[in-house]
Amino acid sequence: MNKRFRRPLSILLPGSLALIATVLAAACGGGNSSTTATTQPTVASTAASSPTTASARTTYPVTVTDMAGKQVTIKAKPTTIVAVSPTAAEMVYAAGGTIVGRSTTATYPDAAKTATDIGSAYTPAADKILALKPDLVVADSVIILGMPDVAKTLNGLGVPVVYVGAQSYADVLTGLDLMGKVLDGADKTAAVKAGIDQAKNDAKAALAGKNLVFVALTADEKSQLYAAKDTSYVGDIMKQLGINNPAATLPDTPPYPGYSLVATDKLLQMNPDFILAITPDPHMPSLAGLIPQIPPLAGMKAVTGKHVVDADMNVFLQAPGPRIVDAFKAITAAVNGK
Repeated sequence: MNKRFRRPLSILLPGSLALIATVLAAACGGGNSSTTATTQPTVASTAASSPTTASARTTYPVTVTDMAGKQVTIKAKPTTIVAVSPTAAEMVYAAGGTIVGRSTTATYPDAAKTATDIGSAYTPAADKILALKPDLVVADSVIILGMPDVAKTLNGLGVPVVYVGAQSYADVLTGLDLMGKVLDGADKTAAVKAGIDQAKNDAKAALAGKNLVFVALTADEKSQLYAAKDTSYVGDIMKQLGINNPAATLPDTPPYPGYSLVATDKLLQMNPDFILAITPDPHMPSLAGLIPQIPPLAGMKAVTGKHVVDADMNVFLQAPGPRIVDAFKAITAAVNGK
């Protein structure tokens, strides 16, 4: 697994887009050329299941190597699970499990909302986790790459901890296989993987022969725009679909690996047909609505064609996992004008 910390752009200061919103409102007033790509959310755990084969069943105790490279022995099928990130929660449900505890932003699927909040994925509260008496903690293998103190807290609980995460399409499939083994849900995760593969193939077919140029953009707390490289999660999704991403090989901009700070003149040179605009803070104005209001960008193909797409922050940035299906569908919907 590539040892890079992918998700810093999801930990932004409040008001991260306030400055750009004020400047743009003063400069050009109203007008919104954004397109919202709408898809129906895919609940991974409800995908049609294929018959369970004897070889797919988990026999306990079982020892697995998780996505942090750590061997974990699980004595019996877990029934009281705490998920310490949105990705962890969604992987649990995809394998047929349920959770009793969750990190604050782990609110998908709806069933997860009833679980006890144990704090942020970046600062989980050990006492709240232990109060739930879990027999398994599922945490995020990507987060701990940049925040080893989280691993120190979780590993000190005296409870089995399995790390799962996703920085790419391939990681999503690996994570599903892992959780299928841990929770004796290989039949369920196999069905989810089949759905992901189908969504990917459908998207590739919809894009075939179009030779479209896409750029995925997000912003930091200083309202600077960042383009996703092919080493980011959203960049890898575009790569899987054969999309031309002119930002693919730009240099990383610390501290955001996988993303490159991009100026308006560089965006004009790229002149993409579509922009996937990922608003990093749901409480802030839509980045898809703000980009078309930046005067230098008014003539870009994506703006004049009303192809600045409001890309779901959870699907494309904060919660990489089984909902990659919705990412593929969102891109297809945008291209088809839906």
